[in-house]
Amino acid sequence: MAVATQAMTDEQRKSVALEYLKRLDRGDDIFDLFADDVQFFFPKYGVVDGVEAVKSVFASTAAIIAAVRHDYAYFNYVQQGDMVVVEGTSSGRTTNGREWRAGVTHAGRWCDVFEIRDFKIQRLFIYLDPDYGDEDTARYPWLTKK
Repeated sequence: MAVATQAMTDEQRKSVALEYLKRLDRGDDIFDLFADDVQFFFPKYGVVDGVEAVKSVFASTAAIIAAVRHDYAYFNYVQQGDMVVVEGTSSGRTTNGREWRAGVTHAGRWCDVFEIRDFKIQRLFIYLDPDYGDEDTARYPWLTKK
């Protein structure tokens, strides 16, 4: 039996990635955008497989992140085949009330690497500093105030 696949354009792949980010900002459901066997990476969490595992990662991050807003106008995209790389900035608020904004605090710059086929996210690796509230700065000498 042959595996059926749907051909996608670069713009369609880009629109799936953008829809994921917009849903995150609105607090809408994102999980129907993922393939059932998605592979997912988040810093300090590691690589997980499957939508149920991705839901667990997001449940854990919800204990830290109360709100997020991505700066869509300033995204950089790199596309090749099924891969869409999105580099951008964000702002938001932690659950304990600390705010972050790219260029103002240490958090807020990120890069997501998507693989999108058949209108589903097959793989998503997120690269960012998960210390949204600047609570882990003492260990880094270059952050010492002079």
